[in-house]
Amino acid sequence: MAEQEEQKTTQQADPPAEAEKAPEPAAEEPQPEQAAPAEAEAEAAAPVAAKVPAPAPSKPAPPVPAGKHYFWGTGRRKQAVARVRIRPGTGQFLVNKRPAEDYFPQQQDRNSIVAPLQAAKMLRSWDVWANVKGGGYTGQAGAVMMGLARALLKAVPEADSALRDQNLLTRDARMVERKKPGQPGARKRFQFSKR
Repeated sequence: MAEQEEQKTTQQADPPAEAEKAPEPAAEEPQPEQAAPAEAEAEAAAPVAAKVPAPAPSKPAPPVPAGKHYFWGTGRRKQAVARVRIRPGTGQFLVNKRPAEDYFPQQQDRNSIVAPLQAAKMLRSWDVWANVKGGGYTGQAGAVMMGLARALLKAVPEADSALRDQNLLTRDARMVERKKPGQPGARKRFQFSKR
């Protein structure tokens, strides 16, 4: 009997000890988990900083021939018409006497107007002035892009293949389709009722 009571007391004493031991590993586990996200964030931040590409070097612009001050190009897209002039400079880009970043609010339009300079690898070699009228922002951006490509072609004939490979010298002939009589739009029809 005395032995049985001793075993019971030892068994009763053991479970609380196990219960006390169980929370200790649980308390230790969150600490490495908290440290792991911090390490992961540091590792994630380091490659992002390394992935930022350095700006590509810009080829120098050729000198303007004697008696000329600018190279001109005309571009059209939808209802917009752009007259673009360029000369060797530092990369200044003005559209209707305003910086291009202010004139075109959409990033895709900003990207399209500098596409010819990027194709020729002369992003910082030319100063560009564009006068554009008619149409909306997308049409005007397309017109400036084409006018700039044509002006670059006159200034740097070697850039012809690079500009043609990216379709920058091809006039985009797509226009708004006219509205037809008897229907609300170019393609849309009024609802048909058989009876």
